Amino acid sequence: MKKEVTIIGAGLSGLVAATELLKNGHHVTMIDQEPKTAIGGQAFWSFGGLFLVNSKVQRRLGVKDSYELAQRDWLNTAQFDRLDTEDYWAKQWAEAYIKFAAFEKEAYLESMGIKLTPILGWAERGGFSASGHGNSVPRFHITWGTGPGLIEPFVNYVLAEEQKGNFRFLERHQVTQLNITDNKITSIEGNLLKPSEAERGEPSNREIIDQFKFDTPYLIITTGGIGANHELIKKNWPRRLGKAPETMIQGVPDSTDGKMLGISETAGVKLVNKDRMWHYTEGIINHTPIWNNHGIRIIPGPSSLWFDALGNRLTAPDYPGFDTLHTLETICKTGYDYSWFILTEDILKKEFVLSGSEQNPDLTEKDIKLLLKERLSSNATGPVEAFKEKGEDFIVAENIHDLVRKMNALAGSELLDADHIKTQIIERDLQLDNPFSKDPQVTFIHGARKFLGDKLIRTAKPHKILESKRLIAVKLHIISRKTLGGIQTDLNSQVISQQDTPITGLYAAGEVAGFGGGGVHGYGALEGTFLGGCIFSGIRAAHGIDEA
Repeated sequence: MKKEVTIIGAGLSGLVAATELLKNGHHVTMIDQEPKTAIGGQAFWSFGGLFLVNSKVQRRLGVKDSYELAQRDWLNTAQFDRLDTEDYWAKQWAEAYIKFAAFEKEAYLESMGIKLTPILGWAERGGFSASGHGNSVPRFHITWGTGPGLIEPFVNYVLAEEQKGNFRFLERHQVTQLNITDNKITSIEGNLLKPSEAERGEPSNREIIDQFKFDTPYLIITTGGIGANHELIKKNWPRRLGKAPETMIQGVPDSTDGKMLGISETAGVKLVNKDRMWHYTEGIINHTPIWNNHGIRIIPGPSSLWFDALGNRLTAPDYPGFDTLHTLETICKTGYDYSWFILTEDILKKEFVLSGSEQNPDLTEKDIKLLLKERLSSNATGPVEAFKEKGEDFIVAENIHDLVRKMNALAGSELLDADHIKTQIIERDLQLDNPFSKDPQVTFIHGARKFLGDKLIRTAKPHKILESKRLIAVKLHIISRKTLGGIQTDLNSQVISQQDTPITGLYAAGEVAGFGGGGVHGYGALEGTFLGGCIFSGIRAAHGIDEA
């Protein structure tokens, strides 16, 4: 039977849900507070990273992965410890998602015409033990076309259905209230905002010109997280991570305000795991910002030396690309909200990748010639070079004393002592006289280069930092990004009430639902799992409504 479904939010999870509902003959109305030009939401700006298990790309590169290994990595990283309450559905979602990533996701992507590049990354490498956090093998697959390439098939599908009268898009509709009666969604209401000519990603106006209200027997909430709402981030900041940063740069557009979470809770929806979140520690200020306080994340290879604001080298597992949340905790507990990379030109050229579709034009524009030029060149990619030249966080010097002097000037302090930093680098450099080492980071680098992908394009050949002709320092900011908790849902993405019963007709998917179940990642993520979580939870929401 044809059903009338409303979706709040035009991001990836909403688009996937709409696509699957339309395939099954239902009618979909999608509403969003942003202009229609912003369709695709946050996913448009992403690198397009996807977590896959035992994929064709992995097998081609000689990586032996399995469902069993991925399951252990996920559960060891998630550390679910609220199984009777907040993690009840989250753990079930995790187990279902791992099966999807291992046995179904690749085929689903192919069915939508989504292609993957041959580049395979090793994100969240861990650094503790086999039973600790992290990916045992590389699983970070990059979409051909990055974020825009990932959303394109879904956008095209729903817009084609719009021409047939099966789909409609209502822009500038800001939902402020959910009406639930007798544990059933009945209607939504809110503000009609003034039309906006803002470009994608730019802040749009919030001028109210009218009100709206309409009935909806089936509703899916896909409005994203709190990444642009620093007030909410600080309010929910967990004590285990130390003091919340005084300042953060912003990794998502201003529209990612998290307000629907509070609106949902007021209506009687159960929110869980509010204290779980995912912010990066390798943020740099964008020299050409699009949204407010716009930051870009460096996706680093493993070789840069990482120092805190006082000039102390970070220890295991706080190496570049190893354990995001542990490193965030370490930095926050120093009492400062920034840290430093020190590296060489060789490391910069091979190991610096910038997150985001706009920072990877070769991949985003599907330009094979540019891809070969950028990724196999002896130079850094064009966007990385641009940041080195224009970015306020990059420093270049010919010796360590000049470098540290400039670092202190940039920080506006005298916290760093050049001799102290030099001594630590010398100690590290002395470990390179042999192909083995007692320094864990050096050992990890040697191990990483046994993976062909790392050796060719991701991990620089080990070399002594202080023997380089030019040294580079990068001031790293904490950059806001993901919400790991949210609306609790069952395995069909149906929303759970505060009385622990499913709410008839109400569903949630994507980041607003903790990417499924109210926290599929638990305390920590394996990367490439956020976009995949949007896809899987969107599919499950559509399935739940279709079967209702």
